Amino acid sequence: MTAARLRKDAARNWERIVAVARDLVDEGTPLQLNDIARRARMGVGTVYRHFPTAEALLETVATPSLEALAAHGEQALADGDPGRALAGFLTRTIEAQVTDASLSPVTAAPTDALPRTTELKRTLSSVGRQLLERARDAEVVRADLTSDDLVPLMCGIAYAANVHGTPAVRVETARRYLTSLLEGLYVR
Repeated sequence: MTAARLRKDAARNWERIVAVARDLVDEGTPLQLNDIARRARMGVGTVYRHFPTAEALLETVATPSLEALAAHGEQALADGDPGRALAGFLTRTIEAQVTDASLSPVTAAPTDALPRTTELKRTLSSVGRQLLERARDAEVVRADLTSDDLVPLMCGIAYAANVHGTPAVRVETARRYLTSLLEGLYVR
């Protein structure tokens, strides 16, 4: 459920809950619905009516980033240069991972609370696989590289970059690490 389909007061409450949750995620605080209610200055029942679990709320916080990545992936599929398309998609993905703290736990979760999350994760997986296959078929990346290899490599880059200071420094570090990874993936 989104704020767009709710009464005005309910939509304001939904938006306030999501904003408070975003702030907590950004500061690294685990989401607890009772804490969200207190910080949003509303009743616990109001929060639970909108979000039955903390996982559903976390997925809602992550949805805009997941949607942006999926849209970028779809655009990348239209790029006639398979190597550039894959590199651009991976760059956008790694930037999102190091700037949006909600993405890693949502994408790593074995189950989803919301159908929209499942749909977006499937889209991202499919797009990533297609981009990699196109790059392999064009012989611009190693033939033995699979999407099952690429996911943990990307997670490793994000993990390594996240130990560095500010978001801008983390993004620059992640880009540098990704460039090193990509140079190791390309066929020479």
